[in-house]
Amino acid sequence: MDLFSSIDVEPALNRMKELTELIDRYNYEYYMNDQSLVSDYEFDKLLRELQDLERQYPELASPNSPTKRVGGEVNKTFRQVTHRFPMLSLGNTYSIEEIVDFESRTRKLLGDTAFSYTCELKYDGVAIGLTYRHGQLVQAVTRGNGTVGDDITTNVRTIPTVPLRLRGQYPDDFEARGEVVYPFKEFEEFNRQREADGDEPFANPRNAASGSLKLQDSAECAKRKLQFCMYFLMLPGDADSSGLYSTHYGRLEAAGMMGFKVQPHIKECSNIDEIRAFIDYWDNERWNLPYAIDGIVIKVNQVALWDRLGLTAKSPRWAIAYKFKAQQVSTPLESITYQVGRTGIITPVANMQPVWLGGTTVRRATLVNADFIQKMDIHEGDSLLVEKGGEIIPKVVGVDLAKRKPGALPVQYITCCPECGSLLVRADGEAGHYCPNQDGCPPQIVGRLEHFVSRKAMNIDSLGSERLEMLYDKGLVRDIADLYDLTRDQLVGLESYDTDGLRKTSIQDKGAANILAAIEKSKEVPFERVLYALGIRYVGEVGAKKLARFFKNIDALMAASVEELATVEDVGEKTAAFIYDYFSDERHHRLVGRLRQAGLCFEVVETRQSNVLDNKTFVVSGVFERFSREEIKFSIEQHGGKVSGSISGKTDYLLAGEKMGPEKLKKAEKLGVPIISETVYLEMIGEL
Repeated sequence: MDLFSSIDVEPALNRMKELTELIDRYNYEYYMNDQSLVSDYEFDKLLRELQDLERQYPELASPNSPTKRVGGEVNKTFRQVTHRFPMLSLGNTYSIEEIVDFESRTRKLLGDTAFSYTCELKYDGVAIGLTYRHGQLVQAVTRGNGTVGDDITTNVRTIPTVPLRLRGQYPDDFEARGEVVYPFKEFEEFNRQREADGDEPFANPRNAASGSLKLQDSAECAKRKLQFCMYFLMLPGDADSSGLYSTHYGRLEAAGMMGFKVQPHIKECSNIDEIRAFIDYWDNERWNLPYAIDGIVIKVNQVALWDRLGLTAKSPRWAIAYKFKAQQVSTPLESITYQVGRTGIITPVANMQPVWLGGTTVRRATLVNADFIQKMDIHEGDSLLVEKGGEIIPKVVGVDLAKRKPGALPVQYITCCPECGSLLVRADGEAGHYCPNQDGCPPQIVGRLEHFVSRKAMNIDSLGSERLEMLYDKGLVRDIADLYDLTRDQLVGLESYDTDGLRKTSIQDKGAANILAAIEKSKEVPFERVLYALGIRYVGEVGAKKLARFFKNIDALMAASVEELATVEDVGEKTAAFIYDYFSDERHHRLVGRLRQAGLCFEVVETRQSNVLDNKTFVVSGVFERFSREEIKFSIEQHGGKVSGSISGKTDYLLAGEKMGPEKLKKAEKLGVPIISETVYLEMIGEL
C-alpha cells in the first residue's frame, strides 16, 4: 500500500493554498503598490512554512509557488522555442520629421476612420514573452531572432513583478510581452559587489539584465533584483477582442488588473502635436526615472486597425519608435590622474569641472589609454565632450575644439608609475601601459590581496577593502601568504582613520575570530580557485580551471615551457608568456611554497563521479553547448573513461560537436566507430 495514500493531505493542501494566497498578496502590494503589509520577519516565516510543507509533500507543490521566487533550480541548457507570435522589431528613428511622416502616412492609409495613438516609454532592457494559460505562467522565452528564442522560465519565475498566478478576470490563453529591466539603484549595488569580488563591472543595466536571464542557477538570478515591465498583450486570433481588449490602451489597463506591472506613463494622443509634446517632455524627464529608457513608442491604439495597416518585412506599419539622442555636454578638463590596477595596468582618468549629465553630476571619466588620448587629440586645458546615453558610466567622445586655448600643448602620457616610480612598460600588441613592479607597487599589492580574498577566489569574506588596506598600512600583510601568518593578538584593536580623523574601520574580538575562521576555511578551496586567486595576469576563472585540469598540480605548471602552456585550450601564446614569466620569478616560487606550507591545495583532487564509462575510449571533436573541450574531456575521465587524441580501432566513441573535424568524421565512419552527440553523452552519464 502506498504510504502517501494513507495520509490525510487535505489539511496540508489547504494550508499551502492559504500561504500561497497570503504571500502572493504581500508580494503584490510590496512590488506593485510599494506597501509593506507585514514585517520582513513575518514574511520570511510564512515563506519558510510553505517551503517546509512543499518539501514534506512535493506532490502538492505548484510550479508557480511563490517559493520559486528565491530560485534554486539549475538550468544547464536553455531549450530553444519557436514563438507562437513572431516578435517583430519596431522601425526606429532619431528624427522628429520621420515621426511626422509616420503620422501623416497613417492618416492617409486609414482615411476617414476615427482612431487615436498611444505614446509610451521605450524601456532599455531585454524583451521577453510570457505565456499564460488558465491564469498560470507556463513559459517565458527571450526574443532571440524574433522567430526562435530561449526558454528562460526558471529564471523569470524569480522576478517579483512577473505574476505567477493572475488576479481577477483574464483571457484563458494569451502572451504578455515586456522588458526585463535592471533599476539603477539595484544595478549600482550589484556593480559595487562585482568590483568587491574582483569582477569587471557591467557597462549598463541592459547588459547586466541580459546576462542575468541566462544564468544557470536561478538562485543567482533571484539575487539580481530584476523587474519586468509589461508593454503588450497578445491574444490568439479567435480570442474576444471587444471591450477593454479592443484597444492597446485598454489591454494594458486590463493587464494591470490581472497583476502585471504596467508603466503608469502611457498616454492616449489624438494628433502629432500631442505626440511631440509627449516626446519633448520625456526627453528631459527620463533622467528622473528609476530605470533606463531610450525612447518613445507610438502605436495606433485600435487593435482592429493593425491588420488593415499591415506589416513591412521587419516591422509593423501601425507602430514606430522614436529614439532619444545621447545627451552630450562640454566641460573643461582640469587634470588627468593615473590609476594603477591590481595587474599593474595604468588607467588615465579625466578630472573635469562638475557638470550635470543624464540625471547625475559628472566629475570624472576614463580616458582608456595613451592611444585614446592621442586619437582624441586631447590638449591641456581642453573642454571635453562627454556623453551618457544608455550607459551608466559617462564617456568622453571628443574635444570641443571651439574652446581650445591658443598655444595649448598636447597631453603627454606619463612614463613612470605614479605610485612607485617604476618605468612603465608597453608590450607589443598591448593597448595599455603597465607597471612591472608587481611585488613592490602598493596599489598592485592591495589589489592582489582584494582579488585573492574575493568570492570566486579564496572567499575570505571577513576581509574587505578597508581592512586589507589597514593590514597593509600597518605592515602586517605585504603579500597574500602573510594572511596565513596573522594572529588574534595582531588583529584585535587595529583601527584606521581617514584624512579628517574619522575612524574608517576597526577590528575587535569577534571580528578577529571571524577573519581567522574565514582564513582557515579557505584552505579547503580547490586547486583551480587557488590558481585563479594568485592573480596571474590574463589568467581568469575559466583559464585557471583549464590549466589546473591540464597540469594536475602546481609543480607541473611551474615547470612548463611557454610552448607547453600554449597547448592548453584558450590559453594562447601571450597568456602563456605571462604565466611562464610569473613562475620564472624565484619570489613567486617562495610564495607558492609558503602557501603550500600554510595548507592550501595545489593539486587536482581526483574524485570520480561514477564508473559508467569504465574501459571506454573517446575521441572528442567540435564545439559543444554545455562544455568546453577541456571540460568535456575532464567529465569523461570523472566517469571512468579515457580520452584519446586520434581515432583508431580501439576507439569506442567519437563525441562530436558542431564544426567537428571532417577528417575525424571520415575516419570514424570508415572504422565503424559510433558517433555520438553531446545529448547522447549526457544520457550515458545520467545527466539528462
